[in-house]
Amino acid sequence: MNRAEIDTDDLLKLVLLLVVAWLLLEIVGAVLDIASWLLDALPPLIGIALVVVIALHLADRI
Repeated sequence: MNRAEIDTDDLLKLVLLLVVAWLLLEIVGAVLDIASWLLDALPPLIGIALVVVIALHLADRI
């Protein structure tokens, strides 16, 4: 098969497929970035929750 024998429609389909794959990778990267931010914020939130639970226990509210 010669490179000149590739049909224009097939070439456009290939480019479209590559662009769709690139956009999907960008979306997945953004979602993972948000998930990473949430996981980074998790330990301080757990610490705050523990302090609140202990304070409520000591105040006999639980």
